[in-house]
Amino acid sequence: MIQKSKIAVIGGGGRTGQYVVSQLLEKGFQLKLLLRNPQDFHIESSSIEIIKGDVLDPSAVGSLIEGCDAVISTVGQRKDEPLVSSQATLNILNTIRKILQGGKHVRYISVAGLNVDTPFDKKSPETRTATEWMKTNFPAIHDDRQKAYRILSESGLDWILVRVPFIDFTSDRAEIKADLGDSPGKKISAADIAGFLIGQLSDDTYLRKAPFIANSPRLAAT
Repeated sequence: MIQKSKIAVIGGGGRTGQYVVSQLLEKGFQLKLLLRNPQDFHIESSSIEIIKGDVLDPSAVGSLIEGCDAVISTVGQRKDEPLVSSQATLNILNTIRKILQGGKHVRYISVAGLNVDTPFDKKSPETRTATEWMKTNFPAIHDDRQKAYRILSESGLDWILVRVPFIDFTSDRAEIKADLGDSPGKKISAADIAGFLIGQLSDDTYLRKAPFIANSPRLAAT
């Protein structure tokens, strides 16, 4: 995927999403952002087009993805609001299918937690404990995220679901380890999540897969 591609970003106003937006701009991409509250977004650039709306609204998602070459989503569950993950996934994939009928492929890259299970997992006791904690304490959210993975895996489209451990909301950068069976570490910086997601725009290694990523134990500050 060439640098001048246009990328749709969902969750760009969030704590991880802002790192994604900033790094995409640094790399010369044109962006379309879906924001519920554009007035609260403070990254300014002539390379950004803002679409006001919600990922749960299919028409807003359609307006967002039109003309884009890929979608990156860091949207998470909102407190005391309707479940997001599976419905957002359906809205995004349905839009991509319509675009595909016109002969254009659009890649979908998103983020999830360690608790999402796949048939290829070999989770360690520590990762299984984290998974069971999520299932016990937030069963509806867990089931919704699991449903979203199932929708992705059955779609036949181009997707990558990146599973992450505890997030350090810093600009620290370090080596990123990736593994398809288990989380290779306990935490990762938001800046490194952004960098990995952007790397998947042109890397087919994890196409239609759900890798875990984490930092090496020691972070090197920039």
